[in-house]
Amino acid sequence: MILAFDIGGSRIKAARGGLVLGEVATPLHDAQGFVAALHGFLRPGDRAVAISIAGVVDPDNGRITVANIPCINGRALAAELQAALGLPVLVLNDADCFALAEVAVGAARGHRNVFALILGSGVGGGLVIDGRVVQGAGGYAGEWGHGPVIRDPVFACGCGQKGCLDTVGSARGMERLHQHLTGEVIGSVEVIRRWRAGEASPAVNLWLDLVGGQLAMVLNVVGASVVPVGGGLANDRALIAALDRTVRARILRRVDHPVVVVAEAGADAGLIGAAAAGEAAFGQT
Repeated sequence: MILAFDIGGSRIKAARGGLVLGEVATPLHDAQGFVAALHGFLRPGDRAVAISIAGVVDPDNGRITVANIPCINGRALAAELQAALGLPVLVLNDADCFALAEVAVGAARGHRNVFALILGSGVGGGLVIDGRVVQGAGGYAGEWGHGPVIRDPVFACGCGQKGCLDTVGSARGMERLHQHLTGEVIGSVEVIRRWRAGEASPAVNLWLDLVGGQLAMVLNVVGASVVPVGGGLANDRALIAALDRTVRARILRRVDHPVVVVAEAGADAGLIGAAAAGEAAFGQT
């Protein structure tokens, strides 16, 4: 069987054969403890390990950049775990696993080209073409949230640049827009609640314009026929429906059905996607 892990900055969750086995705390500063945490879930009959993690894996050298787990940052994680666990190991970015999960069991079933979005505390994405994750140079394919694309308002981004979509397209970004336009400091949930109640919302309108315009360009480039959206902002279906209308008005391909939709794979998308990738890479049992 494929032993799948979904690894975050606080918890490690494991699954085998579609059954969630449990979770443990993520060792942040202890590399041996990190390996031991994974090893504790191994059982006879496991053929391979597949991992979803909130980090970027360079496909050329296997090294991972994962700022919130210092003990493994910069290491060739798959190779080191394979030596320690005695099994083949595959490590993928969590957004890529999210995209694969949507293809396998979610809103992207039956679609050839899929661009899956994360709109939460940050802006992320995963690109699947013909059932396979696209992994570009450095492992950054699908990271559409970064690069200077916005002139007004311009906020500093955690990546070191200014004017990135990530600074305005996330939940925190919507809050920044609201404060910039009104001077009021409130959470994104309240911003959206007021918008849904019919109040004038320059922040939501600007958010739809900025995010919708950039997403339309991405879809024209990659030819995705569906865009499943996860993350905190996807909890509001009216907002995602409004984003869909904005995007469909701007893409070259004209369709009369939703393209940007709420994701369906659920909270275990990382595990589902990792398992699917593991099965494709190592074969099913």
